[in-house]
Amino acid sequence: MSTHTVNATQAHDSMFDAVLARLDVAAKLMNLSDEVLQVLRNPSKQVKVSLPIMMDNGKIQVFEGYRTVHSTHLGPSKGGIRYAMDVNADEVMALAAWMSFKCAVANLPYGGAKGGIKCEPRNMSVGELERLSRAYAVSMKDVFGVNRDIPAPDMGTSGREMAWILDEFNKINGEDSPGVITGKPIAIGGSLGRDAATGRGVMVNTLAALKKMNLKANEVTAVVQGFGNVGSHAARLLSEKGVKIVGIGDHTASFYNEKGIDIAAAIDFAAKNNRVLKGFKGATEIKAEELLTSKCDVLVPAALQNVITEENAGKIQAKLIVEGANGPTTPEADPILNDKKIICVPDILANSGGVTVSYFEWVQNKAGYYWTEEEVNTKHDLKMEIAFEAVWNNATQFKTGMRIAAYITALQKIEQGVKLKGAY
Repeated sequence: MSTHTVNATQAHDSMFDAVLARLDVAAKLMNLSDEVLQVLRNPSKQVKVSLPIMMDNGKIQVFEGYRTVHSTHLGPSKGGIRYAMDVNADEVMALAAWMSFKCAVANLPYGGAKGGIKCEPRNMSVGELERLSRAYAVSMKDVFGVNRDIPAPDMGTSGREMAWILDEFNKINGEDSPGVITGKPIAIGGSLGRDAATGRGVMVNTLAALKKMNLKANEVTAVVQGFGNVGSHAARLLSEKGVKIVGIGDHTASFYNEKGIDIAAAIDFAAKNNRVLKGFKGATEIKAEELLTSKCDVLVPAALQNVITEENAGKIQAKLIVEGANGPTTPEADPILNDKKIICVPDILANSGGVTVSYFEWVQNKAGYYWTEEEVNTKHDLKMEIAFEAVWNNATQFKTGMRIAAYITALQKIEQGVKLKGAY
């Protein structure tokens, strides 16, 4: 595959600019109409709210809350809610656009959205987090809706926060609509298989790419950066398929062992150690920056955005990168990876397993009928394999890398939605 990339000399300080840079490259390559491009360069709705919360010390603290709806051309908008100190309007806008493309690549009847609250959840009590989550639900009562905008967990949130938001939203509306939010606990309408879905999507995409590269799972090594929900499940599922995991890491520590790491032992250790890897004894501790450039065949960045940059891209030894995180590779790093002939399965394809099973959860909620975990996994794997094949074929047809091919795949679908629904 030859490649098309964004201009490496053009720095992208803003995450949304990085999204637009790749969008523009894909649009030009596929001759997307300028009208459709202009529609997609502008999110359809941006909401910012102030949330005054009574803290445990009796004082009121005001938090910033956001929700951006990027597109509803293919259906109601879908996207997570993150609690983190770096949440801001630009980041939420970028993540909402990515959700539009991710849902289109996975062939789901959704547009894209994203939300967040600027806070440090690790420093807050359960009571404070509950009051904050419920206040956010009240502030978004006119945005959320089972057929309008469907949130889900993201960084810093889980099924617990979704349960609070769902309960508050239903109280306001005087009804019980479990489908207004996904990623819920199983007991209140969550889907079996949802917890591991994003990591499972990483695994399915990795195996699909290895097959195209004529590599066998039991003959390759992998490094997984990030050991939260996505990274730990991806590492576990890959190791179950025979891939030797030689490196793992989270925000507290990174480890490498060329003979392979016992992932079940690492997961067990983290579960008993406040969900972090610091102190793990099953491998040699290395510097965080060494993990991404350590010797391996497959690299799975499954933590934060912008970790593969023009500074370290040239040192990456992997033949295949599968992006578990959102936006782990900067536009400036793309041409370097392409020059090195590293195949990169991009975030909007690789980590779309989570939103795929969120869609299944929504379908089950609407039907009031629930599937077995085996049914969920079978349906998920099939959807992921079809999506991978579509992106791979576009990469071949348009003579470009997987990232731009994924954008093209998404834009081909969204373009139809925009044109068929028309403008006024």
